[in-house]
Amino acid sequence: MAKTISERKIYVLDTSVIIHDHNSIMNFKEHDVAIPITVLEELDNFKRGNDTKNFEARQFIRMIDKLSGSLTLNDWLPLNGPKKGKFRIVMQNEVQEMDAERIFRDNKADHRILNTALTLREQEKNARVILVTKDINLRIKAKALELEAQDYETGKIKDLTSLNTGISNIENIESEVIRKIFTDGSIENIDFLGKSKRANQFYILKNGKSSALAFYNPVKDLVERVEKLYTYGIKPKNAEQT
Repeated sequence: MAKTISERKIYVLDTSVIIHDHNSIMNFKEHDVAIPITVLEELDNFKRGNDTKNFEARQFIRMIDKLSGSLTLNDWLPLNGPKKGKFRIVMQNEVQEMDAERIFRDNKADHRILNTALTLREQEKNARVILVTKDINLRIKAKALELEAQDYETGKIKDLTSLNTGISNIENIESEVIRKIFTDGSIENIDFLGKSKRANQFYILKNGKSSALAFYNPVKDLVERVEKLYTYGIKPKNAEQT
């Protein structure tokens, strides 16, 4: 079903989004994605080097080349799959009402990207044009020009408490389990882990005042004791330092 006027959105991505995630143009569902020509110019400067941003720049350039094939990039081209939107490279034309370069008195790349988004908004009057950038200051400038702007949220962790810390506390462990871990260095019967069983996970096993620091070895399928070793004469004070 074709998108209605109110449903159609065009997301304009800036360079910070691309070097964060080269696959970002695929993450806007059925909506369209526009890339300012200035972004390609900046990516050309990022493509050399061994940092993550250099890798992302190179991968994005290859992706655009593959998606476009023998077609030009001035027209809307379909992204990979019927449920995806379209994309195009947008040139910066003369802005009639607002000119970011004139308003902010600087011909820097950020302002050219703003002007490209403003140009697109004038050309695509039946769509919501939204600038997507990880640059907070650029988002503020966009909003000052009455241009919608938002952060690129894909891959961002919203709740740090949901992350696995790598260590779990298990209470009321049988004293025999703790004794065996200390005397033998490991234990094969690991039913006491229950649902907390996870490869390479560390555990603080407790029985009253007795406790043992252990590690689940997925290769041997057993729980092994973790010893508190001295490093350069320094002894760990707690399980986390061990």
